[in-house]
Amino acid sequence: MRLPLTVELLALPKEVAEVRRMVEGDDVRLCVSELLTNVIRHVGEGTPVTVRVVAKRGGRTRVAVTDPDPRVWPVLQHVAHEAESGRGLALLDALAARWGVDQGPYGKTVWCELRAGRPSVSPGGHGPARMRP
Repeated sequence: MRLPLTVELLALPKEVAEVRRMVEGDDVRLCVSELLTNVIRHVGEGTPVTVRVVAKRGGRTRVAVTDPDPRVWPVLQHVAHEAESGRGLALLDALAARWGVDQGPYGKTVWCELRAGRPSVSPGGHGPARMRP
């Protein structure tokens, strides 16, 4: 297992798939995807972000995405059955033992902690890793 993993990138759809390949575990992949996609949709495509995946005590895994906009926070909403989007945070809420937002003066970090699974960097990866656009 090669944690912690730290990746700095621009929030672009193609980068979501790249970061997903760096971690193992379906739940971890889903959470990374949802957190990055939220930045793309609600803060803006091309926003600089830092993705961190770390092992915590008790076997938990923490996934965190930091972006520079302290004003745009994720909001858990009820979505109609026929809606084509808006379920990402509900999925994260269902999977995570807990999740939240840490606000700083120059940005925020949206994070979640997962109980199950043992994520690691995919074969050939190195942690802590750095990827720059």
